Amino acid sequence: MDRLEAMSLFVAAVEAGSLSAAARRSGVPLATVSRKVSDLERHLKTRLLNRSTRRLTLTEAGDAYLGACRRILDEVGEAERIAGGEYNAPTGELSITAPIVFGRLHVLPVVTAFLAAYPQVDVRLTLGDRISQLAEEHIDLAVRIGRLPASRMVAMGVGSIRHVVCASPAYLAGHGTPKTPQELETHSCVTFEGLDSLATWMFAADKTDFTVPVRSRLRVNTAEAAIDAAIAGVGMTRVLSYQIVGAVRLGALCPVLVDFEPQPWPVNLVHAGQGRLPVKLRAFLDFAAPRLRERLAQATW
Repeated sequence: MDRLEAMSLFVAAVEAGSLSAAARRSGVPLATVSRKVSDLERHLKTRLLNRSTRRLTLTEAGDAYLGACRRILDEVGEAERIAGGEYNAPTGELSITAPIVFGRLHVLPVVTAFLAAYPQVDVRLTLGDRISQLAEEHIDLAVRIGRLPASRMVAMGVGSIRHVVCASPAYLAGHGTPKTPQELETHSCVTFEGLDSLATWMFAADKTDFTVPVRSRLRVNTAEAAIDAAIAGVGMTRVLSYQIVGAVRLGALCPVLVDFEPQPWPVNLVHAGQGRLPVKLRAFLDFAAPRLRERLAQATW
């Protein structure tokens, strides 16, 4: 039995929630995953997993063994990275995740410049608006927008972005410009899931946050669609500042209620930060951080 492979598949099964999911994630046949985990249990002379048709659960022995497996696999991976020279020169694959729009507008240009500067490093860039689990999904670095929960992760700040209410000049000419958030009740709004509730928007005054109800003339599922609808004059929308820089500079959208914007959201580069960082990750942090700070500083009007 290849004990390291069996440990790896056991950990994958626990993290994925089922043997079949672990098989898909690992690219290994389901029968092989099941056999390897069973071989491991026979070798240890104890059951590690309680199997059912719906889910896997750890036994008491399995829970203790899981932590040991993770430590052993991490140490083996560390030894292989050292032997392969990953700590001597930037080399290998770097896995990065970022929000979709921010990633396309700001992270991708930085990544392409990094690839030109470091030909021995390959990058896997995954754009998505869900919060990825770095360790479980083998991600080296995440670009996170918003306040971070307490964790053992290391965060490097690169700037901040605002929450902006905006509308087209034509809409404001026809319906008037609101002077306070409460006036939004009489305006048509374009809303989308993700940034705010579909029924209320948050504002701030005298360091106190408050919400006001809004009327959704149009509900969409992406910020890009909401911005296009606002440019077309459907109503007001509320988005993140970097998403409308071009439209504001061209005069297609006008920010309103600027004095009532809540605190800006920070933008951070987040990584596990445990032990010595691989040179490829350190190189990217050193390369990307000042460039993202500059891009965010310029993403205004």
